[in-house]
Amino acid sequence: MNLTELVKSATAASGFTHAAAVEVLSVEPGKVSLRMPRKPELLQFNGFFHGGAIAGLADHTAGAAATTSLPAGRIAVTADLHINFIKPANGSAITAHATTVSAGTTLCVVTVEVTTDAEHGPMVCAIATVMLRSVEAPK
Repeated sequence: MNLTELVKSATAASGFTHAAAVEVLSVEPGKVSLRMPRKPELLQFNGFFHGGAIAGLADHTAGAAATTSLPAGRIAVTADLHINFIKPANGSAITAHATTVSAGTTLCVVTVEVTTDAEHGPMVCAIATVMLRSVEAPK
């Protein structure tokens, strides 16, 4: 299975990402971009994307980016996620762009930038740093 197929199958199979209609935009070793469309179930009472939905997208995208940096048969699972919310995400979608900073035999570090559609183009709404553990992929 190539890297794009790997990320697409994990995104389609996962409960959260499947329910949230997350779409794979791009995949390359160490870098993944995913998009989540606006859905009422993902919003706060005031109409902005909920912080949990933003963090969930950042988390899944980080895991995908780290996994594409690991040897075949290994996956990355989150050990720690730190997210800063910068501006309200109120566009028609949010997009997470994850880049692997370090992929070791035990731990990986990934940075994620989450943008939302804005009137004049994408606007950064959150940034995250994620530490993940490399584990054997389930069979």
